Amino acid sequence: MNIGVYQSAASLSALERWQEAVSQNISSSQVPGYRGHTVSFSAQDNGQFTVGANGAHGSESNVPASFPTSANGISFKAGETQPTGKPLDLAIEGSGFFQVQLPDGTHAYTRNGSFSQRSDGTLVNSSSYPVLSESGSPIVLSQAAGPVSITQDGAISQGDTQVARLSVTTFSNTGGLVPISGGLLLAGPAADPKAADHPGVLQGYIESSNVSPLFEMVNLVQVSRIYEANQKVISNADQQTQKTMDALG
Repeated sequence: MNIGVYQSAASLSALERWQEAVSQNISSSQVPGYRGHTVSFSAQDNGQFTVGANGAHGSESNVPASFPTSANGISFKAGETQPTGKPLDLAIEGSGFFQVQLPDGTHAYTRNGSFSQRSDGTLVNSSSYPVLSESGSPIVLSQAAGPVSITQDGAISQGDTQVARLSVTTFSNTGGLVPISGGLLLAGPAADPKAADHPGVLQGYIESSNVSPLFEMVNLVQVSRIYEANQKVISNADQQTQKTMDALG
């Protein structure tokens, strides 16, 4: 049994996951607040293979069988904060997330603070999902109540009237967050969400993604080269096997 073939095949599978993450990062690099996807690699011990020592019959030895594995993750490094001057563009200083409501009623979390108003005054994100207040209800602004002002603690006012307070959520375990489409995150059972003590909301600013397109292009080249190397290992092993079979008739 050629262990190298199985190890290279496992490597190809892990590299495909890395390529998917890199492609997703490149395509989403211009999405405000996007958190880059990461892939980490490790060796998994799958026991030992018994082989003949120096090809001698009856003389055997055990060879460790380690196979490469991959694990997906998310980079929570902060992106660059850029001024826009738009009153409904918001960014967060610190580790918090805005909370939005999906069509099925599920709550999702995002760093993308590019908000706008629907015709009924509801504050929505770039995917038209309602932005939630600390009470868990959608935030509705009046079309005729004057300019919107938002303080660093998330309080939203129009004129002298406070309309609502933004829900800004932090997580004790960001590893429990699950990415979905649109740069949104769902909180898994282990995420442990709680309201941010000091939200640090900035009005008139947008946080860019934390992805460097140039760095991801370098990763894409690395994936391609390593993929080709493992394909050659499999191809060479296949040729050697064929030669052995031809020699044995």
